[in-house]
Amino acid sequence: MKVVVAKSAGFCFGVSRAVRLSKEAAHKGAYALGHVIHNASVIQMLAQRGLVTVKDPAEIPPGSVAVIRAHGALRRVYGELNAKNVEIVDATCPFVRRIHRIVEEAAEKRQPVLIIGDADHPEVLAIADRAYESAVLSDPSQWPDILAQHPHWHTEPLCVVAQTTLDRDTWETCLKIIKKECTNSQIFDTICNATDERQREAQTLAEQADVMLVVGDPQSANTCRLFELCRARCKETYLISGADELSEEFCASIRTRPGILGITAGASTPVWIIKEVNNKMAEETTIVEGNENFAEMVEQSIKTLHTGERVKGIVTRITPTDIHVDLGTKHAGFIPLSEYSDDPSVKVENELSVGDEIEVYVTKVNDQEGIVTLSKKRIDAQRGWETMDAARAERAILEGTVVEENKGGVVVLVNGVRVFVPASHTGLPKDASMAELVRQKVSVRIIEVNRAKRRIIGSIRYASEDIRKKAAAELWENLAVGNVYEGVVKSLTSFGAFIDIGGADGMAHVSELSWGHVKNPADVLKVGDKVKAKVIAIDPEKKKISLTLKDEKENPWTKFTSTYQVGDIADVKVVKLMPFGAFAEVLPGVDGLVHISQLADRRIARPQDVVSEGDVVRAKILEIDNERQKISLSVRAVLEEGENVPADETEGE
Repeated sequence: MKVVVAKSAGFCFGVSRAVRLSKEAAHKGAYALGHVIHNASVIQMLAQRGLVTVKDPAEIPPGSVAVIRAHGALRRVYGELNAKNVEIVDATCPFVRRIHRIVEEAAEKRQPVLIIGDADHPEVLAIADRAYESAVLSDPSQWPDILAQHPHWHTEPLCVVAQTTLDRDTWETCLKIIKKECTNSQIFDTICNATDERQREAQTLAEQADVMLVVGDPQSANTCRLFELCRARCKETYLISGADELSEEFCASIRTRPGILGITAGASTPVWIIKEVNNKMAEETTIVEGNENFAEMVEQSIKTLHTGERVKGIVTRITPTDIHVDLGTKHAGFIPLSEYSDDPSVKVENELSVGDEIEVYVTKVNDQEGIVTLSKKRIDAQRGWETMDAARAERAILEGTVVEENKGGVVVLVNGVRVFVPASHTGLPKDASMAELVRQKVSVRIIEVNRAKRRIIGSIRYASEDIRKKAAAELWENLAVGNVYEGVVKSLTSFGAFIDIGGADGMAHVSELSWGHVKNPADVLKVGDKVKAKVIAIDPEKKKISLTLKDEKENPWTKFTSTYQVGDIADVKVVKLMPFGAFAEVLPGVDGLVHISQLADRRIARPQDVVSEGDVVRAKILEIDNERQKISLSVRAVLEEGENVPADETEGE
């Protein structure tokens, strides 16, 4: 019988992350609130490393370390641990945390939540704990009872989420029923992509197989659901925890039969258990018993390699063309430089050294020559899919470099993963050239991950908006009159300039752009200019910020009062004519009023009868009002004293 192992069998991203965090915490003598994942073998392994499993926060000593399991925890747990000054290692799956955020946002709006999943599962309990009002739908038949208990759900906006490990068929069936009764519902498909893919793959394999083995802990919800799905398609389906449940008689009978033996495993099943089952069913294999770490023993016993495997090795040499890797087998491993990274700017010698451990993907095995061709960038790509999916769920902002302009957009390399950004999401104007982005570092938010089409789509525009929203929240929290910010001119109008001060735009009126006279803001500023702006007024309700670009150190009134006093005579420039007189500039930014009665040594009908805008005349300072910063000037006083000489004649003397 041919043995076929499902490609996606084994730890999913969330479980792998939880186990890794738990291993790290175990060295500190940490405590886990409940089983980190639903797998007895893994729990035993973690216990051997020092992780103590408890049922209640009260059992955790003050000042110690506590691990929150992948399913999440009730809100009160965090409060109790913080009160005891416990260091929290939160191993909650990122996809579960996304559901928490959705439910918490619904609670803020007093919006009821319907959770489709297992009512007794710890993940569902933690989700429900964050809701304002909730109910759990485990089976479509329960819907009439739930609706009878919550009749207002017919008209109120209902938030609908799913347990991450829910099967797609149950989700779709429940949605059809809910949509008929609750036309105002808000539906969030929160089924984990890894779960969805694993279930589809298992069903396809079960339809082809004559015998199916589902490997995993019977306490694991996703493992039990895999078993149900496979049994519906393959009558001879068995659920086992590990190879020790397979008798020699059973194995012998299966090996001699024709057909296909399919093996799949739940997301909580470690790879070493899957390998152990595979080895026992495929051929006679010596099983090492005792207290030794079986995973390590299996890895050490591998004597051959196969295309598609992920293995670890030690770097033994780095050359201009490839990297030599010792895999601990009879094969010599080589990574061509083209298979090290997708980033053409990466220098291997800056990232790797001889003696470093590296995980690689086997792309080709040549048993005759004893050579194995390896790839690191394929490992990066596989991790990238998981990382990108988690980043999409988390709405995380990632950093990357634009490596090329593509048809309809640009390609951004993010941690070795190629992310396509459509032109509409680059943040550039419609007709702008996208070539200017190439080689620039940018922030990206992942908006779509499609493994089937091998496509990851990101948005520079959404990332910029999110960063700006966060910056705006921080800005308004600390905003105060008198604060000075480094700003950038965003736009100009006839009445002033809009300036980005880091998350929000403020308005600097034309009168606040300079101590001198400014008729048009474009005369002193241009879009993109970096300026120092001071807050002079705030309107929190209208979200308006008034700014000034005037530097107090350059205040012309201070210069005026230190230079002139009442009785002094100065050359002043007429800047504006009014029916009652003329305003004249004494110093840039300081004007005085020459009343019409003080413009000449005779009676005049209009100021323009004796002066024009731009004229420079000699005037005597009659009065200085420091409180209102006003100056009274007189040309008449100078004429009567015989001192009014034209400015050009004065300069020529």
